[in-house]
Amino acid sequence: MSLDHPVVSALLPVVLLIAIGWVAGRARLVRGEGVRDLSNLVFLVLTQALLFRTMSAVHIERIDFGSVALYYAVAAALFIVTLLAQGLHARSAVVALAAIFSNTLMIGVPLVGLAYGEAGLVQLFTLISLHALVLLTFATVVLELLVAREDARAGTAAPRHLLATVGQAVKNAVLHPVPLPILAGLAYAQTGLGLHPVVDRPLKLLGDAFGPVALVLVGVTLSQTAIGAHLRGALVISALKTVLHPLLMAAAGWTLGLRGLPLAVMVVAAALPVGANVFLFSQRYRQAEELVTASVAVSTVFAIASVTVVMAWLPRLTG
Repeated sequence: MSLDHPVVSALLPVVLLIAIGWVAGRARLVRGEGVRDLSNLVFLVLTQALLFRTMSAVHIERIDFGSVALYYAVAAALFIVTLLAQGLHARSAVVALAAIFSNTLMIGVPLVGLAYGEAGLVQLFTLISLHALVLLTFATVVLELLVAREDARAGTAAPRHLLATVGQAVKNAVLHPVPLPILAGLAYAQTGLGLHPVVDRPLKLLGDAFGPVALVLVGVTLSQTAIGAHLRGALVISALKTVLHPLLMAAAGWTLGLRGLPLAVMVVAAALPVGANVFLFSQRYRQAEELVTASVAVSTVFAIASVTVVMAWLPRLTG
């Protein structure tokens, strides 16, 4: 397989950015105590700019919800099954998120653009416009509920009525660094005003920095992680993400009559490796950090083979 192959050309930069972070971590250019601050910078500054700017151009009436709704239904089903299989714990929710959250931006955009052109990108951007809003908000609500449940059991928080717990979880989810800029950007988009270049350019610069900095941060954390101890778990998550997820998406789409380019793009999106947002989530909630770090790296390497197989097989399914 040549370096010009769409899969390799999309995945190789991700592998190299993680490798650069790993070298920087091993060389102590970024020390362990600085990782948390760097994570906060990515999560609380760069992510905000990327999400608000992306959503500020989304008009609800132009969104094709059909194939995207099916994608999220499949992802939710896999999330719930993975969560229940491990037990109702905050750590399990982070692992379940890793099994369904794809690297749609850093890998998906160049890959789909090279393979399917402008029409494919339109389908993918529809998915991306709602990706964080749906999956991260859903995961945040589940995590907040589980954290509240664990705190009550541990005696660190007073037990509350279920409705009060759900209400607090939803509030924490909405007033969260991920859903809040998405909702604010979506609301602003409906005004039709657009972003003035004076505001848009800094947001674009910050948003463009998100992917590279987040992946370098994965590499830095990986350099301080005993990956051997988490290799088995990382392989399981990688198999769920890059093999089972696209198979479920393909089966559901075919069964419900989805064909052609919409099905192809949704299946490829499901086959992508674990997105860096899951790593940031694990850092924020301090759950399964080392396992998720290893999974981001391992699934990216995994995807070189799995995405190639998926894209070679898709014409038979969608033709």
